[in-house]
Amino acid sequence: MTPRSSTKPQGCSHAKLRQLTRRVSQHYDHEMAKIGLKTTQYSLLSQVMHRGPSRPGDLAKAMVLDASTLTRNLKPLAAAGWITVVSGADSRSHLVAITEAGREKRAEAQRRWKAAQESLNELLGIERVLALHELIDGSLERFAERETESAS
Repeated sequence: MTPRSSTKPQGCSHAKLRQLTRRVSQHYDHEMAKIGLKTTQYSLLSQVMHRGPSRPGDLAKAMVLDASTLTRNLKPLAAAGWITVVSGADSRSHLVAITEAGREKRAEAQRRWKAAQESLNELLGIERVLALHELIDGSLERFAERETESAS
């Protein structure tokens, strides 16, 4: 019996998934680096653009980030002029908004993201990518079901 045909997985699932996600992240980061962005910055620009002006706490919650990580990630985007952080309704609140330069940078990044996706599809093959998506989606559904059951 070969290891692939055994009924029990061989190796650590966590380690294998982390290794794959690191490689995929490196693939996308390589493409984003061509325009001076990190994938996390692209995601943040996209969220700010789609959500419109948002309070940092709401943005952090939507992105499943803690407040300090969000603040740290916002700084280079603000320094580059891609976002603004302005006072909100009162002196204690702030709003994060995308600038026109940020919209342009995001559009450029979106083209690089698409190139990364297409090259990943080519590298892995469409069938494998589709199967991977199906496995991930199904696995996430099971985690969500368990969380729903635990909450009841």
